[in-house]
Amino acid sequence: MHTDAVAVRARGEWGGGHQEEDPMSTSLTRPREGKVIAGVCAGIADRYGWDANAVRLVFVLSCLLPGPQFVVYLALWVLMPKRPYPAATWSGQAGS
Repeated sequence: MHTDAVAVRARGEWGGGHQEEDPMSTSLTRPREGKVIAGVCAGIADRYGWDANAVRLVFVLSCLLPGPQFVVYLALWVLMPKRPYPAATWSGQAGS
């Protein structure tokens, strides 16, 4: 039972996941929704199928150690493109 729930969760079919594709096949982009500051941690989490809050926690804890974590975050903010808006479905029939 537990493995079935994990498999469903991993496919994004349960609990509000918005992944339509395999997480490893998507590109590294910043989401337009579900971000806290710039969406860098959420984009990394989406790309690898991880929990966004876990990635945020690891980042914040890593800032307690010496190193260029904050600079790397800023660089990713600039280098990672925003995820495009979802394609709107247009039926071409107004007022029907």
